[in-house]
Amino acid sequence: MDLVGGPQKILHKISLNDHMILVLLWHILHLIVKVIYFVWEKMRAIESYLIANGIVKTYEDLNLDRVKYLGIVVDSDEARETSKVIELLEWISDIGVKKVCLYDREGVLKKSKEVFLEKFDSMGNSETNQKRQMDFEFVSIVDGKETVAKAANLLYKKYYSDPNSEKPFFTETYLTEALRILGSNEPDPDLILIYGPTRCHLGFPAWRIRYTEMVHMGSLKNKKFGLILKAINKYTKVKQNYGS
Repeated sequence: MDLVGGPQKILHKISLNDHMILVLLWHILHLIVKVIYFVWEKMRAIESYLIANGIVKTYEDLNLDRVKYLGIVVDSDEARETSKVIELLEWISDIGVKKVCLYDREGVLKKSKEVFLEKFDSMGNSETNQKRQMDFEFVSIVDGKETVAKAANLLYKKYYSDPNSEKPFFTETYLTEALRILGSNEPDPDLILIYGPTRCHLGFPAWRIRYTEMVHMGSLKNKKFGLILKAINKYTKVKQNYGS
């Protein structure tokens, strides 16, 4: 009787069986997630269709006075699909939003700014084209770093270069004033729509989203007009409480 080889063969068979079971469970779990995601996307598509076609009446009258400045955050990989970004902006323009901040981390949208400006700012004088005229701001993560560095340098020179001067505790007010002096005091977006695989603002300048509502909209390729109406309508119905 092989007292060494026998147990080793048994253990080898057990480990192979365990591996096969784990692989099978992984594939089953992966299939379940794919099914759930597929059903979720179909439900979103149906909801968007009902809203966009006016079947659901709740979203017909939007209070755009509360959305004077809309932020659009796009994953840099998806931002390279300019035609999809233009279609998204056409929808937003049709809704009635006139001022938009476009952001992606790597500055892809900024590099294509001439395309957007030509499409929406340099259009003809017809009534339809005038409706689609929009004002844009283009932002990337580099802008945020440079602006913060300049503001910090300005505050240092003003309050710390003189060793005898009083050293204040810097608050939001100091930063806002420094940004105003530098000419970088653009308003905070009222609402940000985020298009990308992750549920985060992808590095959008933090000092400009102090009171901003953010909504993750999913992938840009799966954008839906009705869901934009829903997001804007939901924001206009939210009561914001600001700290004193």
